[in-house]
Amino acid sequence: MALVLFGGLVFVALLWMIGAGMGSREPNDGGAHVGGKGLNGYAAIADLLDRHGYTITRSRSEAALNDPGLLVITPLADADPKRIDKVIEARRYIGPTLVILPKWRAIPLPPGPANPQVKEGWVLLRDFNPPKWAEKSTTLGPLTLAQLVMEESKSRWTGLGRDRVRAPGNITQFIDGQHIQPLVTDGEARALAGYVLDGHYPGLANAAGVDPGNVEDDDEQPYPLVVVAEPDLLNNYGFADQSRARLALDLIELAADGEDRINFDLTIPGYGRSANLLTLAFTPPFLAATLCLLLAALAVGWRAFNRFGPPRVGMRAIAFGKRALVSNAAGLLRRARRLHLVGAPYGDAARERLVKALALPARLEPEAAEAAIDRALAVRAPDEPTFSAAAAALRAARRPRDL
Repeated sequence: MALVLFGGLVFVALLWMIGAGMGSREPNDGGAHVGGKGLNGYAAIADLLDRHGYTITRSRSEAALNDPGLLVITPLADADPKRIDKVIEARRYIGPTLVILPKWRAIPLPPGPANPQVKEGWVLLRDFNPPKWAEKSTTLGPLTLAQLVMEESKSRWTGLGRDRVRAPGNITQFIDGQHIQPLVTDGEARALAGYVLDGHYPGLANAAGVDPGNVEDDDEQPYPLVVVAEPDLLNNYGFADQSRARLALDLIELAADGEDRINFDLTIPGYGRSANLLTLAFTPPFLAATLCLLLAALAVGWRAFNRFGPPRVGMRAIAFGKRALVSNAAGLLRRARRLHLVGAPYGDAARERLVKALALPARLEPEAAEAAIDRALAVRAPDEPTFSAAAAALRAARRPRDL
């Protein structure tokens, strides 16, 4: 019983692991996304938001791109601008969107005996790698993306009520566009993060220090689209300083526009996972049905081990012994309707038994043997019919009644 229970639990655990996608590629591989724990990743901001009471989802399904709440997408430098535009346009009336542009070219650091202090997913930031697709995007553009190397003492960030926050490095990436309203700027008022001016957003406008304007039809207004050109505002590299972490938290809360659900997408960076039956079985609302089936199987198994009384031994299909063999042969003849073929062999068998009983010579011809049996019967029972006449009638019979 212990072996059966252990095997059943392991099998269910295997199904759950397959459905949960544990056999797929691990996202903590040094990439610039929410699964990355290196300097260029965004695991820290997701953890901080989770601690602040937000509902955080690290989505690996493209269907979750249309879920309500704030969607945070982190495209790579070689991303497809058409796909990004399609995702952003589909969400304009579903929920707010935050786009974080990449900047760094990172080299993964392999952990091992040679690097005892290196952990899984750590990277080395070599130089900047600007995204070439950003200027081709129709939803973000037209904009200009540029990088500037400054002295670290002059690299400061300002915005959202926080002044002169020190940047983590001396390479700054900023955007320039007439339709981008800056939210966070550097010391020269260059936009490090801003929102697209395609609607009336009072909350963003107040944070940016501009006039929000008059909103006539709130129901027709799209949700805000926030663009972060400087990823160090939100990545793990920037979280080394408390003031930068607070600025990042303010920026996310502002972009969420009052939503308490934040979805960090992993499909655009290349970590999507297609849904299958096992995935659906262990995903709400189908998880309830799966648990009911497991409980039902457990109940059936428990009842099988606790039957009422000892198990009943089944009878053999063909019993041992000559009687059973003859009975089976007779049943076969009866079912095949070949009883008329039994009369002659039965008469011959009776004759041979009488020959042995009367001690007649074994080599007598059938006619002579039957005549000798008739003579013996006439002496013992003169009123009975002769054996030869009964044998002849038996051979001539065709119906069961005649037999």
